[in-house]
Formats: sequence, C-alpha cells, structure tokens
Amino acid sequence: MNTEQMLLSLTDLRHDLRQADFPLDLPEAIAQAGLARRIVNQLNDYVLPRLETIDAPLLAVVGGSTGAGKSTLVNSLVGRVVSRPGVIRPTTTSPVLVHHPDDTVWFDGDRVLPTLVRSRVVSNDASSLQLVIEPAVPKGLAVLDAPDIDSVVARNRDLAAQLLQAADLWIFVTSAARYADAVPWDFLNEAQERHASVAVVCDRVPPEAMREVPADLGRLMTERGLADSPLFAVPETKTNADGLLPERAVAPLRIFLSSLAEDQQKRRQVIASTLSGAIGSVCERSSYVAAGLEAQVAATARLAEDAQSIMSEASQSIAAQSADGTLLRGEVLARWHEFVGTGEFMRAMEAKVSWFRDRVIQAFKGAPPEAEKVSVAVESGLESLIIAETEAGCERVEAVWQADPAGRGVLERVDEDLSRPSRSFEESVSRMVREWQGDVMELVAGEGMDKRSKARFMAFGVNGVSVALMLVVFAHTGGLSGAEAGIAGGSAIVAQRLLEALFGDDAVRRLAKVAKQQLDARVDGLLTDEVARYQGVLEKLGVDEELPAQIRTSIEAVRQAQEAPESTDDQVSVRTRLQTREISGVLEPGNDMLVLDAELIGPSVVVQPEPRQGER
Repeated sequence: MNTEQMLLSLTDLRHDLRQADFPLDLPEAIAQAGLARRIVNQLNDYVLPRLETIDAPLLAVVGGSTGAGKSTLVNSLVGRVVSRPGVIRPTTTSPVLVHHPDDTVWFDGDRVLPTLVRSRVVSNDASSLQLVIEPAVPKGLAVLDAPDIDSVVARNRDLAAQLLQAADLWIFVTSAARYADAVPWDFLNEAQERHASVAVVCDRVPPEAMREVPADLGRLMTERGLADSPLFAVPETKTNADGLLPERAVAPLRIFLSSLAEDQQKRRQVIASTLSGAIGSVCERSSYVAAGLEAQVAATARLAEDAQSIMSEASQSIAAQSADGTLLRGEVLARWHEFVGTGEFMRAMEAKVSWFRDRVIQAFKGAPPEAEKVSVAVESGLESLIIAETEAGCERVEAVWQADPAGRGVLERVDEDLSRPSRSFEESVSRMVREWQGDVMELVAGEGMDKRSKARFMAFGVNGVSVALMLVVFAHTGGLSGAEAGIAGGSAIVAQRLLEALFGDDAVRRLAKVAKQQLDARVDGLLTDEVARYQGVLEKLGVDEELPAQIRTSIEAVRQAQEAPESTDDQVSVRTRLQTREISGVLEPGNDMLVLDAELIGPSVVVQPEPRQGER
C-alpha cells in the first residue's frame, strides 16, 4: 500500500462525499445519504487517523446487545469499575475509553473520534468521550465501552455503530440467550464484509450449556465467514462486591488482548487487516453512493427533459395553428374586410378571383386604410393562441411531474405555481407579438420594388402591406371547415394577390417564409424562457452532475493505492485456528482454565470450567 497516495486519495474521496446531496425523493436516497455521512465519519474517526499514525495504540471497541454485560466485562478486564453498568436501560450512554498512562497523547486530542468531546469525568452525554487512565491496561492497547447496538435510544444506536467503525478490533459481546438474534448478526455480517478483526464473547453461558452453546455459536460464525475469529465463552457466575467477574472468567480474553499489545508485529497485523478491510468497504459503499447520485442526476435530467419536451410540443402546436388558418376567423376577418372594403365587395371579390389584382388595387387607391384595426385583431388573436397553448403545456408539465415521485417532491418544495405560466408571461407575449409585427413591417419596407409598385405600396401604406403579409402567413385553411374556410381562404388569396402585385410571386413566398420563421423563433424564445423557469427550480436542488464521476475517480485512485506492493509486515494472518480433531477438556496447571478444542467446527473457542461451589 502506498500510504502517501492512499492518504491523498481518501482525502479527495472524503471531500467528494461531503458534497453528496440527495434532494430528490428516489428509492434508497435516504439510505444513500446516510451512508455517505457514515463513510465520512469513518474516514474521520478511523481510516485517515490510523493511516497517519499506524503505530498508535490498538483500539478495541467492546460492543453488543443490551444487557449482554459489556460494561461488566470491561470493568473485569481492567480490574476496577471504570464504566458504570446498571439494570436501567439503556445502560452505557457515554462511551468510556480506558488506556495506559503512557498512551494519553494518542487520545487527548482529536486523532480518533474527533466529533466527540473529551472528558475525564463520568458523563451521560452521548456526544462526549470519557477518557480513563489505567496502568493495568497494557501500553499499546485501549479498550472502549460502547453503547448498546440495539438501544431504545436512536442516538445511542448511531453512536455504537460509529464507534464500531472506528475500531481496530471489535470485541463483540452477546449472551447465551441472545446470540442468535438478528441485530448482533447484522453487525457481525458487516464486520465480515469489510474484513474487520473481530473477537466474539458469549457471556452468561449456563454451566450445563458450556459445551453446546459455544459450539453452536462457532458453527454460526463459520457459516457467516467468521471462522477465523476467536470466540470466548464466559460462564454465568457471581460477581464480587465491586461487580467484577472472577479473574479466571476473563483471563483468556485478557491474555489475548495483552498479547496483541505486547507484540508490536502482531498488533500491526491486526491493525493492517482491519484498515485494509475498512478501505475496501469504503470503496464499495462509496460506489453505492455514487450510483445514488447518478440516479439523482438522471432524475433531474428526466424532469428537465419532460418540461422541455412538453413546451416544445406547445411551440410546435402554436407554429401549426399560426399557419393552418386558425387565426383567420372572427375579429381578424371582420377587420380585414373593413380594411379591403365592404363585406359585399369582399364576397364579390372572392367569387371572381380572376379580377383580384386590378380590383384590389382600385379598392385601396385613395381609400384611408384601417390597417391598424386589423393589426390589433391579429395581435389579440395571436396572443390568445400563444397563452392558451402555453397554459396547457404548463398543466401537462405539472401533471407529468406529479406522476413522478421525484417530480412530486420538487413540486412540494417550490412556492410558485408551476401549473401556470410565469406571472409576467402575458406581458411578454404581448411584447413579443408587437415585436414580430415590427419584424414584418421591416420586411415589407425593405423589399425592393419598381416605380409603379412603389407607388402602389405608398398608397397602401406600410401597415396595410404588413397586414396583408401576416394574413398570407396565416393562409392555410387546414384548421377551418365549411363557410368559414371559404371566407378565410378567400381573404388570404386577396392578401396574396395584393402582395404579388407589389413584389411578384417569388418575393411573396420568400417574405411569407421569413416572416413565419421569425414568428416561430420568437415563440420558441418565449417558451424557452418558461422552460428555464422549470430548469431553475431543478438547479436550486443543487444536484451536481460532475460529482458521481469525481467520486468514482477518487475510488479508483484509492484502489490503485491499495493495490500497490505491500510490505512483508502487512501480509500476515491475524489469528490461528485450533485444529485438533476431537473435543477434549484439559485443565492447565496454575491457570484453572479449561480450553475446549473444536474439531474444525469453526472459531478458536476458549471457555471456562463450571463455577466452583458457591460461585453461582
């Protein structure tokens, strides 16, 4: 392992994970957000500090179920009461860390568990870490009594999980009555998945079950990949006046811990094993976080695409209806007839198309045009069409988002009504239509003409010619039927013949095409602004499109650093299994301790003999 490269890569990964946010209500988003926080905590609490100080004391965290006897076990290992056990649940609320006086420098600062406040006095505050100096604890070892993993208090459960993530060695305490419960195994399975160093203590084993219970627990551990983890069985027995277990009940565990503390090589092996597993687990879980962030990005893009697509459809509908004759009805037709002449005159004109050119010119000459009224009617009709289609589009966007869990969450967050256009939309539409009418005037005013046509143009006026071009733009009658289609179609033909008399056939087609393109472009711009409103809402969520890739890049850098050549000291086994082929009970002289050898049934099993007379 390249330690320097590893520190840099993990620091980058921590920075990336701190930015992880899951604002959209997607499946597993809450779990992924919580996981990102826990990974950051583990990097802060354990991985980075341990990489920087590989020779710091080994931290053994004692964790387990409610009432398993963790505090009693810690006190008995130390030889005095340092952690207060009790019958009221939860018992341990503030974690207690016991260490040798020479190791004070390692724990007074924030090297490990930096979020916990250091204290040298008893506390019930779950945010504090009580530090206890104890010469009886071997130098190079610290023992931490953690809250219950199944505490009724959520803060205690979270703290217990955080402390276990900061351990070089888990000492997992369960009882003969609860060793098969689901909650302890959830933690043990997690330990196995990240290859953490684990020792299991089965406490309060009835004397008559000292052979059966440890063997069954060993079988379960083997089935779950913990075959190499030592298992210590402590019999049910009386405590002394200070509430401590008999010396011989905790001797095997004390010897195991002392051997780790005294042997620097062995201690580094345990640390290296847990550290390597923790880093691998960080990478795996960070990949899951990255996948969740990618889902956030995809959902955000999907919602934005829905809004864009629906508004594009609205724009296309406006484009179609502004060319299929839909606008050539009602007020527009009436004002156009007034502009050209009387209704009777127009109908006569429409009946004899062959006369159109001469009669139209005669109708205009010398007559004061009422082009402004037609222009106002066109403006009103076009505005109404654009507003109606945009309102329908907004309603569709809101409905689509409402049907999507991610979109539903977004709608619940915003203060404005996204089912309606923006408040200034109608004013923007009115301004846009007027600007387009100005575009049309510029088109006809800038078109080249001979002297005769120019004279006619002056007679009709810029407004009059512009209105005629607008009607040509709206010329097709696909949206109309019956008598209305005939009237509208005839009106468009009158306008077209008028323009042809001025500019010629080709010029009219070109002018109509350009005018329509300008109208469609302005409508697109208007609706693009409405789409931007939805995009703005999504952007406020703060979903970083680049972050998932950054996290995956950091993960790859960590893996490369981990795969670098390791030193010989790091390539070791941390435990040795007993491999005798039959079960035998042997009293070791001077120790009064029974060692039960398992016939390859699983973990190394160390148990105590039945309590002596009067000890129960």
